[in-house]
Amino acid sequence: MPASWLSIRVDLVSGRGRDFWPRPGRIFAAAPTHTFAALGREIDRAFARWDHSHLHLFTLDDGTELTTTQHWDGEPPDGARNDVTARLSRLGSGEQFAYVFDLGDGWTHLCTVGERHVDPLVWAGSAPPSPVPYAGWGDLPDQYGMRWYGDDGQARAPKRPPRTVGDLPPILPEWGR
Repeated sequence: MPASWLSIRVDLVSGRGRDFWPRPGRIFAAAPTHTFAALGREIDRAFARWDHSHLHLFTLDDGTELTTTQHWDGEPPDGARNDVTARLSRLGSGEQFAYVFDLGDGWTHLCTVGERHVDPLVWAGSAPPSPVPYAGWGDLPDQYGMRWYGDDGQARAPKRPPRTVGDLPPILPEWGR
């Protein structure tokens, strides 16, 4: 298979009122036949989002907006196109566009199509059915800003106990007894 897949760099710019620097990011390989909806789903997975019930919106550099139109309670933005049918083949090398997940918390991403195409057979051994990240960096914030979630449903971290012999099960040699 020739190197015909797009390489798309995705940088997390901001979310929940916070700007990120350095920006965490991922690089995806995506076939031109993949849809924007599929890319959005894989971006959310790669950025550790676990509640996928929120709306999202792509904005291309020409102002075109793409979203999953049937999920809106009211009307989607005027002129928005359905990202379930819009294919990535419309993107060109060097093109930049934005992806926003959860329009309330505003997880915004800058997406940049690489100058070179990639061959999924080289790094994956096959052509994955959806876009897939093949490189990444940075600390990923929790979708809701939680740093802990206890068995009791509380989002407060417990007091850290002193590290003692026996506070971990003896699964690894340095743990347990």
